[in-house]
Amino acid sequence: MTDDGLFFVSRLKKNAITRTIESFQLPNDSSVTKDKMVYLGTTQNRAENVFRLIEVFDTKGNTLRLITNRFDLSADEISDIYRSRWAIELFFKWLKQHVEIKHFYSMTENALQNQIYLALITYCLHVLIRLETKSKKSL
Repeated sequence: MTDDGLFFVSRLKKNAITRTIESFQLPNDSSVTKDKMVYLGTTQNRAENVFRLIEVFDTKGNTLRLITNRFDLSADEISDIYRSRWAIELFFKWLKQHVEIKHFYSMTENALQNQIYLALITYCLHVLIRLETKSKKSL
């Protein structure tokens, strides 16, 4: 992915083997505990590229190890990107549970957006009708 110019932020498994190349200085007001440049894997089976490992606490106090290939952003920005990713996943989880889209009629970006917008509008109208009629049943 790095060689193709793609960027990512992902969670690293606890048992992943890393070798630190360099540690970065953190600001005093940062929520990040560690910021390092690392190699992933063992010496026999190692990734070709260098990655950035960031350790941060989640809302429950557990340590999250985030891995990325973005060196141009601050550690706090990368942490915020990961937190935003979860908000997006929760939205799509809600969408799958409440808005029934059996299949997509086209795979172009515009068609997908239109179908999702229409499904959301239909869902909102359905909720409004249920509120107006004070009905517990779905249509």
